[in-house]
Amino acid sequence: MAEQLFSPYQFKSLELQNRVVMAPMCQYSVTAKDGIPNDWHQVHYVSRAVGGTGLIIIEMTDVDPDGRITDNDLGIWSDEHIPAFTKLVEGIHAHGSKVAIQIAHAGRKAEDAPQPVAPSVVTFPGEKYKEPRALTTEEVEAMVQKFADGVRRAVRAGVDAIELHGAHGYLIHQFHSPLMNHREDVYGQDLSRFGAEVIHAVKKEMPADMPLIMRISAVEYADGGYDLDHMIEIGRAYQEAGVDMFHVSSGGEGPSGQRKPGNYPGYQVPFARRFREELKAPVIAVGMLEDAALAQSVIGNGDADLVAIGRGMLRDPYWANHAALELGVNKEQAAIAEQYSRGY
Repeated sequence: MAEQLFSPYQFKSLELQNRVVMAPMCQYSVTAKDGIPNDWHQVHYVSRAVGGTGLIIIEMTDVDPDGRITDNDLGIWSDEHIPAFTKLVEGIHAHGSKVAIQIAHAGRKAEDAPQPVAPSVVTFPGEKYKEPRALTTEEVEAMVQKFADGVRRAVRAGVDAIELHGAHGYLIHQFHSPLMNHREDVYGQDLSRFGAEVIHAVKKEMPADMPLIMRISAVEYADGGYDLDHMIEIGRAYQEAGVDMFHVSSGGEGPSGQRKPGNYPGYQVPFARRFREELKAPVIAVGMLEDAALAQSVIGNGDADLVAIGRGMLRDPYWANHAALELGVNKEQAAIAEQYSRGY
C-alpha cells in the first residue's frame, strides 16, 4: 500500500503526525530586533501547528548579524537569542507539531550588510546588491564555527531537527557553485569542502539521533549554471559528511538565462525523486504543491517522503487540516484541535 500524505512518518528521532511540512519562509518583520523572534513569529508559527502541520521549519536564521538578508530577519549568533527560540519551540510543540530551524548565512545576498562577504568577488545581479568581499581562508574556517555555534544554540532551544540552507544562492550554495566560487585555495579546489566542513561541525553539536536536513538547489537557471548531475555529486559529498535528508528546491543564484524554472505545480518534484533514487536518502519535495491531491500524489507515487508547503500556508494557516478533509481523512487523524472540532 502506498504511503499517504496523512500517514505518520518517523526518521531517526523525528516522529511526525503527518508528512506535511511548513517550508521556511522569511517574514522580514519590521518589528524584529537584533534577530530575536517576537510576538509576530509566535503567532505565525504556532497557528500553523494548531492548523495540523507535521513539521514546521523556522525561517532562515542567520549565524552572523551581517549574514542576514535584511536587518529584519532572525538570527542565532548569540546565547541571548535562545530564550525567545525556546518559547517559540515550546509553543509549537504544545499543539502537536515538530520543529526544525533553517541555519544559514546570506553571503553575497546580505542586502543590509555594510559589505557582504562571499567565496569570491562576484556581485549578485541587481541594483540593491553590493559588491562582496572575498573571505580569507582563515575567515572561512571561522565561519564554519559560527554555523556550529548557531546549531548548538538551536539544540538548546529544543528543536527536533536542523536544516542547513545550501540553496537559493546563499553562502553554502555560493561555495559549491562554479558560477560564484572562483577561489584558488582548498575551498575552491573542492567545491563541496566548505559545506562538508559545516556539516561535520554542526553534527558534533547535535544529538546522534537528531536528523540533519540540507536544503539544496538541484539546478541553477543562470546561463552557465550547474546541472542536476553536478548537484547530485555535491549532495553525495554532503551525505558522506553527515546529511540525513535533502530538501530539494532549485535556483536562486541569479536571473534565469536560457534555462527557465518550470513555474507550474510540481515542477521541482522530478529533482526530488532523482535525489531520493540516487542517494537513497529521504527527501522533502517543495514548490507549488498546495493542491491537496497533488501533494498526496507526491507521497503516494514515492517521489518524496515529505511535502513542503510555502505560499499556500502563508495564505492558509490551517492548510494541513483543510487538505486532510479534502482528501477524506477523518478529523481525528487530521489532528484538528478540540477547540475547533465542531467547525468540521
